[in-house]
Amino acid sequence: MEYNRVDALLKRVLDATGMGSQSELARELGINRSGITHARNSNRIPDKWIVKLYRKFGFNPGWLESGTGNMFVHASSGSDRNFRFIPKVAARLSAGTGSFECSDDVTDYLSFEAGWLASKGSAKDMVAMEVFGQSMEPVIREGDIVLIDQSRKDILAGAIYAVGIEDTILIKRLEKHPDRLVLCSDNKDYDPIFLEKHDTEKVRIIGKVIWSCREYR
Repeated sequence: MEYNRVDALLKRVLDATGMGSQSELARELGINRSGITHARNSNRIPDKWIVKLYRKFGFNPGWLESGTGNMFVHASSGSDRNFRFIPKVAARLSAGTGSFECSDDVTDYLSFEAGWLASKGSAKDMVAMEVFGQSMEPVIREGDIVLIDQSRKDILAGAIYAVGIEDTILIKRLEKHPDRLVLCSDNKDYDPIFLEKHDTEKVRIIGKVIWSCREYR
């Protein structure tokens, strides 16, 4: 069977970025899924793919085409294969009364050291979101970025989770009682939210918060 250069490139990029599918990659390239099929059938990597992937992620064009050399243009040998990209979505987590910004459109990617990320879980299950509101201060502040493991939905008492309630999403510490769920804020100016058993069916656990970062302005 003929070696397919496009299939090899797709696997390299999906592995490096943590994207979950070729459809997601097609969106990043600004093409239809059929564009990938056409390239695979012709066994030719379009030049514009190389340019877009370089501009978006800093991937070395030579590595994209052949899989050899440094993964990143500015990487040093031996360290170039040690990072994974996690999507940051447009949805924002409310540290307050609830966010109506729930879009899962990818707006950016964050780079994490692969070994550290693997120790936390699978990259394909992770997503980054921005926080607004003050209810989780001082641990998490408005404008912080948090990393959420969407595979971790079982409630660990006192841990921080991204939670959806109907059409709003929140970031809270959770306490699970036999007859109700309690959403707690770190900021004592915000009262706990008590959800009785018949209300908990409206709740969806998006995932557990495993990391946060803060940019100082």
